Amino acid sequence: MQSAYAEHFVRDMGCTPREWLGWLPEAVGPHAWTLGAEEAQVQIGTGGLRLRWAELPPRVIALMRMPRLQVEFRFEGLSADQRYAFMKRFDLYMQRGGG
Repeated sequence: MQSAYAEHFVRDMGCTPREWLGWLPEAVGPHAWTLGAEEAQVQIGTGGLRLRWAELPPRVIALMRMPRLQVEFRFEGLSADQRYAFMKRFDLYMQRGGG
């Protein structure tokens, strides 16, 4: 969990597009959203978040291959506190178990 979120940032996510789309509805929570081709628009109060994603080549470590997705986050019309509140839930739902 970060302490602050910029209006625009990009993340490298360890998932396939299918997995991402499966997690997305719960991650955005009660906010209305629309899905496009490799993008989504989330309504957050009077502002919003535009998500765009693209599949990247897998990360290869020895014999392991991990899928990768580049996800661009672009907030519009939201304060730092509003971005933080949204991302706190979003990040919690996108966390994957491990080790």
